[in-house]
Amino acid sequence: MALVKITDYYYDHIDSRSDVDNIDNFDVYTERNEKVGTIHDILVDQTNGRFRYLVVDTGFWIFGKKVLLPVGRADIHYSDKRVYAKGLTKEQVENLPNYDELEEIDYDYEEQVRGVYRGSVATSGLTQPAAYDRATYNYEQDSSLYDIPETDSTSDGQSLKLYEERLIANKQRQKAGEVSIGKHVETENVRVAVPVEKERVVIERSSPTSTKPAGVPNDAFRSGEVARMDIYEEKADIQKQAVVKEEVRVKKVVESNTVEATEQIRREELDIDTQGRPVVER
Repeated sequence: MALVKITDYYYDHIDSRSDVDNIDNFDVYTERNEKVGTIHDILVDQTNGRFRYLVVDTGFWIFGKKVLLPVGRADIHYSDKRVYAKGLTKEQVENLPNYDELEEIDYDYEEQVRGVYRGSVATSGLTQPAAYDRATYNYEQDSSLYDIPETDSTSDGQSLKLYEERLIANKQRQKAGEVSIGKHVETENVRVAVPVEKERVVIERSSPTSTKPAGVPNDAFRSGEVARMDIYEEKADIQKQAVVKEEVRVKKVVESNTVEATEQIRREELDIDTQGRPVVER
């Protein structure tokens, strides 16, 4: 009979459903109109989700501890935002064991709690529980503590809320990878052939074909006479020049697909247990 917080049992949407009445911070009073604290949380049965306890924060009224109030002893007035603990006194609240966010509530702890409330049965007019032991105990044996009270004409009514789980699909953007591009320099030896030209001097000598004597020209027999000719040649001029050989662009495209998920969800259905021949409107 493990107990969990209602926010853990209905973790998907208990805080997000606007139509769920929230009794957090409702003030808790005894039937003598003594204030003993405020509602801090609700504990439910982990196996079936049934409400078992209201967690009451006594604040500075009673030592600042948290105690448990069985739902059968809670008379909830939504319009006044108050919860009245039936058949309970402020002194008995002081005797309740401290809850204070226990990690796990065991049978012995619950027995301490039930012992305090059973002590108020005689004065409240409620039915004493049947005999039981640790091995056979179930909450139905303490119906006065755990049955949700019926509506009476002196209050604005009690309500039992049925919850269901719904799947809420969201998307979260996360980094899946990274692509980076860069460049580096590679070297290689390249041969290039350049045809070049160069001039050379060719000296040709010939003998006259005429054997007749000729007169002596004026420029004959002059020393120091020179014939000049400039000689040119081509030389290879090799230079390097950077040119664009290729251009690379980087961009992103978005591909869309649909991801399907299947989860098991829970839903509460109303169980009606009647005795005799009551008139029940459904």
